[in-house]
Amino acid sequence: MIQYKTSEEVQLIKESADILGQAHGEVAKYVKEGVKTSFLDKIAEEFIRDHKAVPSFKGYNGFPSSLCISVNEVVVHGFPSDYELKDGDIISVDCGVFHQGFHSDSAYTYPIGEVSPSVIALLKATRDSLYLGIEQAVVGNRIGDIGHTIQKFVEAKGYTVVRELVGHGLGRKLHEAPEVPNYGKKGSGPLLKAGMVIAIEPMINLGTRNIVQERDGWTIRTADRKPSAHYEHTVAILENKTEVLTTHKYIEENFKF
Repeated sequence: MIQYKTSEEVQLIKESADILGQAHGEVAKYVKEGVKTSFLDKIAEEFIRDHKAVPSFKGYNGFPSSLCISVNEVVVHGFPSDYELKDGDIISVDCGVFHQGFHSDSAYTYPIGEVSPSVIALLKATRDSLYLGIEQAVVGNRIGDIGHTIQKFVEAKGYTVVRELVGHGLGRKLHEAPEVPNYGKKGSGPLLKAGMVIAIEPMINLGTRNIVQERDGWTIRTADRKPSAHYEHTVAILENKTEVLTTHKYIEENFKF
């Protein structure tokens, strides 16, 4: 059942999303060679709690950390650890914030040092596909229009779309209906209506679209161990416009590529 939000509830999600955006910005200051991913997790959790909010992911179905940190061939749900970032890595940082009863969720993939041009191109295409998907998130379109647009764009560049993991509705719960795949047929799926709040999050692979789950029960990586990129925004579909509630501006003030 899709939970439609009032304008007041959308505003509360936006306030949660602003804390989230700032937390991402704090993390971005430290995303560099030699930094342990566990340190990035500590930075995010301290910032979120200092702003009287709660990390959405920590404890969610037993997840141990505030951030999902996914390096190189890890698609999503990687654990922060003692791994030190090194030249040539890419790192997806996915974070959620729970504040005043509502969740927000966003992700960004960073290149570390000198990253191969083919991988930089993957990151840029994935980021571009997110915004193309958001353009389709308007009243009167369908969920399939979002996924179709993302899939068509990235596949034309030779990349593949992960099928088993999708975007989602969110609000009082971190994951709500509807699911928001990054692939699909134009004109298919649930109708987009005012009051829907969804997380759009392309997960795009350089090689095969096939994935495997590691023994920890969380970490998802590509089957061929080629890199994967992931970007995400929380979006509100309103009567006369679509509003991106989360922001990457604080990241991009501190990290450019």
